[in-house]
Parts: sequence; structure tokens; C-alpha cells
Amino acid sequence: MDIPYTLIRSSRRTISIEITPEGSLLVRAPRRLSDRAVLEFVLSREHWIREKLAKAENRPRLPKLTKEELEALKHRAKEYLPGRVALYAPRVGVSYGRITIRAQKGRWGSCSREGNLNFNCLLMLAPSEIRDYVVVHELCHRKHMNHAAPFWAEVERVMPGFRLHRQWLKDNGAILISRLPE
Repeated sequence: MDIPYTLIRSSRRTISIEITPEGSLLVRAPRRLSDRAVLEFVLSREHWIREKLAKAENRPRLPKLTKEELEALKHRAKEYLPGRVALYAPRVGVSYGRITIRAQKGRWGSCSREGNLNFNCLLMLAPSEIRDYVVVHELCHRKHMNHAAPFWAEVERVMPGFRLHRQWLKDNGAILISRLPE
């Protein structure tokens, strides 16, 4: 296979591959796994890799956000998202702690065991229903700290059309993340 990739070794137990928002191949592997085993794994996924790289190559290229634009997004998110959290928390039937807004390359949101919520300021570039989906998703983690069937059932109870929003993020999220400054 003639596709270059970046290999990151760590104390993880599994091997994974991902296409970065910039359209390059990243392989994460356990330290103990041989180079040959890594290459065999990558080769076994060649069709998937080529398909995703082609999709990334055809993705529209939007300009990088300036520091000022990024700060403006953070400010807008700090004003907007807490209101959405306050709206949906009673519907989910949960409480929550602190809300933090960040510019992240890898996540749209997260929820700590203590109930603190983190959201990506880039959500402000997405349609409002996508923002609401991420809010509901994180609030549902207050009931289920995993992505097992009961978690998804709770998301669906609160937001019946969530699958369309989840798919929108899968299809368009990398475009938004690619706008982050280096």
C-alpha cells in the first residue's frame, strides 16, 4: 500500500485508524505490537481507508478561523449553550454542574462523572438542531456514562430525530473542525 500514515504508539490495548480533518491517515497502536502487525492491520482496511481519504479530498475547504473569530465563537457559545442545557436538563431529568466552552479538534462535547459539561465552540457554526443534539447527548450521559443501548434509548426519547443530527455531524463535522487554526 502506498498510502503514508503517522503511527502513534501508546499504552493502549487496541489498534485504530482514523482520517484526520486535514485528510491524513493516523494509526494508533499498542507499544508491544510489531510494525509488521500494524502494517497488516492497515492493509486489511485499505478499501475503507481509500474510500475515506477520497471523501476527505473532495470535502469543501473553508478558511481557517482567525483568533478573533474563534474568540467570538467562544463568546457566542457561552451565551447560547447554557440556555439550551437549562432547557433540556428537565426533559432528560438530570442536573448538571459547570459548563465549559473550548475549541477542540476531537470532541463536540463531554460530560464528567461530576456532571460538568464541556462543549466545542465550533458548534456555533452548526445548525441549531445539531447544537441541541449535542446538548441532549451530553445530558443523557448524566444517566448513562457510556454509549450502550439504554443511553441511545434515552437520547431518542428526548430527541426522536437524533439520528439525522448525528449523521450530519459525521458528514460535516470534519469540515468545521478543519477551520481551527493550527
